[in-house]
Amino acid sequence: MSTVETVVAALRQEILEGERPGGQRLVEQELTARHGVSRHTLRAALRELAAEGLVRIEPNRGARVTRLTAEEIVQLYELRTALEVEAARLALERHRGRLPASVHQALAELEAACANGAWGPINAAHAELHGAIVAAAESPRIEAAHAALNGELQLFLAQLEPLWSVERMAADHAALVRGLERDGPVVLRKHLGESAAALLAAEAGDAARAARVGDPPAR
Repeated sequence: MSTVETVVAALRQEILEGERPGGQRLVEQELTARHGVSRHTLRAALRELAAEGLVRIEPNRGARVTRLTAEEIVQLYELRTALEVEAARLALERHRGRLPASVHQALAELEAACANGAWGPINAAHAELHGAIVAAAESPRIEAAHAALNGELQLFLAQLEPLWSVERMAADHAALVRGLERDGPVVLRKHLGESAAALLAAEAGDAARAARVGDPPAR
């Protein structure tokens, strides 16, 4: 692993575990001293994180950890719902109403991460579970489009951390997998809408925006 990759990995972990919350300024002097690297190396690392969507670099203002705005949360919900709900429909259709073992294994890994309680591994396992559901559709273009959202999806979950207990995270996703096999893709729409509406309420206090993603009745 190169020096740049080492710095990227360390900062990524801090961001996704909530140690560096959205909106926090990333001070070059502090980070170069902490990681023992040059400004050139640090800036290369920050550019990689910006490409992942985890950092925003503003001209003459430096870099900050990305914080999703209310508008971005709504847009992410809409796109994620379009991709994941259709993927779930195809997955169930192609696997005779069941989800493949890869999805159940990903759920088990998320439950294990929740039992350990560290948010970084929970965030990664959460992404793997939703990715496994999408992959089960066996649609390369849907899978590629969903993979492109990975950075934003993990930021979304990092912002959700103060609102969702690890116990709820495990229980909600166990219910999601059971519900998909029992009731179909509508369960996934409700699942996504619930977390998006909660985050909107906390971030913006905007009841009108929350209603846009709260159309499906709560579970």
